[in-house]
Amino acid sequence: MKYSRLTKEQFEELHQEFINFLATQSITAEEWADIKTNKPEVAEQELDVFSDLVWEGVLGKVVYLEHISPQQIHLFYCTEEHMQLIAIRLKNAIDLTTRDGFNWLRENLMDEDVEFLNAKKEYSDDKALDKFKLIQQGGVITKGELYQFFDKLIN
Repeated sequence: MKYSRLTKEQFEELHQEFINFLATQSITAEEWADIKTNKPEVAEQELDVFSDLVWEGVLGKVVYLEHISPQQIHLFYCTEEHMQLIAIRLKNAIDLTTRDGFNWLRENLMDEDVEFLNAKKEYSDDKALDKFKLIQQGGVITKGELYQFFDKLIN
């Protein structure tokens, strides 16, 4: 398995897609029930293959990722060639994960306790896996509003 298995909730959301996936392998509902009962290792493999297919599809569409921690914000713009990063770091004790902390940042962008960093990171041989690792570390797929705002602000 290249990525991680989807959660039970994710499988429930993708129930029809999983049925279609099984159908592409000519596995009927009755055969799937039999596989789950009598060949659980094969069922596990099918779940893993489907999970990887879903992840590949999702990761191929990712353009923006965000990771917000108490003192830092990392905003990623994923181009075809590389990832562009805007990082914001606070030197004070304000917690950016709270509403008050984020509001403080909005009102104090030019404060001496706010540092900006702009960087570029080349992908490894596997662009999708690079994105997946950021998600595993707490990154969230977004539409990029924050990235675009800070990009205009600092560039």
